Amino acid sequence: MKKFLYIVAAAALAVSMSSCASAEKMAKMADQVKVTCNPEVLAVKGGVIPADLTVTYPEKFFAPKAILEVTPVIVYEGGEEALEPLMFQGEKVDNNYRVVARDGGVVNQSLVFPYKKGMAKSTLELRGRCTVDGGKTWVALPTKKVADGCNITETLAGHGYYGVKADGYQEIINLNPEGQVMYQINSSEVRSKELKNDSVNDFLKALDEIKANDRETLKGIDIVAYASPEGSEDLNNKLSDNRSKSADKAFGKITKKSGIEGSAKSVKSVGEDWEGFKSLVTNSNIEDKDLILRVLNMYSDPKVREKEIRNMSSIFQDLAKDILPQLRRARFIANVEYRNYSDEELQELIKTDIDVLDEPALLKAASLCKDKADKKTLYKKAVEKYNSEKANFALACVALDECNVEEAEQYLALCSGADADVLNLKGVCAMRKGELDKAEVYFNNSNTADAQKNLGVCAILRGDYAKAAQKCGDKGVDAALAQLLAGNTDKAIAIAKCKCPKAQYVKAIALARQGKNTEAKEALQKATEGGCKCLAERAANDIEFANL
Repeated sequence: MKKFLYIVAAAALAVSMSSCASAEKMAKMADQVKVTCNPEVLAVKGGVIPADLTVTYPEKFFAPKAILEVTPVIVYEGGEEALEPLMFQGEKVDNNYRVVARDGGVVNQSLVFPYKKGMAKSTLELRGRCTVDGGKTWVALPTKKVADGCNITETLAGHGYYGVKADGYQEIINLNPEGQVMYQINSSEVRSKELKNDSVNDFLKALDEIKANDRETLKGIDIVAYASPEGSEDLNNKLSDNRSKSADKAFGKITKKSGIEGSAKSVKSVGEDWEGFKSLVTNSNIEDKDLILRVLNMYSDPKVREKEIRNMSSIFQDLAKDILPQLRRARFIANVEYRNYSDEELQELIKTDIDVLDEPALLKAASLCKDKADKKTLYKKAVEKYNSEKANFALACVALDECNVEEAEQYLALCSGADADVLNLKGVCAMRKGELDKAEVYFNNSNTADAQKNLGVCAILRGDYAKAAQKCGDKGVDAALAQLLAGNTDKAIAIAKCKCPKAQYVKAIALARQGKNTEAKEALQKATEGGCKCLAERAANDIEFANL
């Protein structure tokens, strides 16, 4: 019995030693395994790092009962990123791994690593171990480095194009206070009571206020006379002409003491006032007014218009009573330029008397602030006081400037969902979250100039450089970057004219790829000078400049 146990133990030991020997032999022969990587230098494309490996196993390397586990790992500043192990087996292993014959062979394997910050300076390693006893004992294989460095040029893509809405602030505001005198039917005489009506009195007060306000300048006066569109067109034109003359004389009387005699003045006779007629009818409660408006649109001949309207006898009575008398008039119109607050005055008013500022003025004042906290304070004031949608939109832009996507989305929820600029900004939020499909829907629905450029940025982030070159156009950093990534270095250099650091950085890469190292150094110096710390740090590890 003891002899039998000894024989069994000896056999087991022999098998174990044989197994270990086979595994150790594979470890010793590991340097004969050839691995090539395409590309030789890794590169970020579409937000990931793809690599195609070709592994050539020599003859007699792979034991028939061996299982080989290979773990691809990117080692970079800040950590490691390992993929799931790749499993291979010999010809006599009963499993579902990829089989490698004892006679050797070639295995192709595609890898895709997620990109993480810091991978510009990195190596791709294969870490292996093998077993020939079903996993009871494992023997480590030497780590094999297959790629060194990673090109991260794609990550220069912008974070989206957007901007606050126009504030609507006018440095010069055109004001047109006016008064008018009314005439009786078929008369061009200005009755004395008309010179004292409320409209004229308000007009004269406005003229006095213009003189007293150093922000207002009277540029001229327009006197415009009309006739109601009834009766002969020739008669009405003559009547309008006579009314313009009598109105001019009346204007001289009422403004005799106003001190505006030297102001430019124009006197005009319009004739039949069809435009005024249409406006009054549109805003009236006259029954069948839609029928009247239809007649005006169908016929342009004044005679035909009047005939068709008179044919509607009951309606014409209402017109003669309520509409036509309002058209027998002459208007006095002052053309006034109001000089709004200057930039300096706005900056002072937000400190001393902010409540005098209207919505456009608050938005304008916010645009003058360099500090984002001050901007937000003014935008919030505009929201509080005027429920300003423009201010909510601007707050979303500031939040994105500060890389706070969640806050930006909260402000956008308070804006009109159908607004093209809002759709574009929602797309920028989605793009920054990596939701490119969603972002592209927003950009397509927006269809603004910024949205079209953002579609180009999406194409860069997807790794579709040909489409990016088409969408990004021929201006801006992303346009230059798209051409660079598409392999068009000359176009990239031509587009990167801007003196901004990022444009010069893209230009430096393009020149370096062309082997123009001296020019590349000059562009890189422009990109990193002036305290541009982030690009200087990037350049230190950027494989694009390995030959500089």
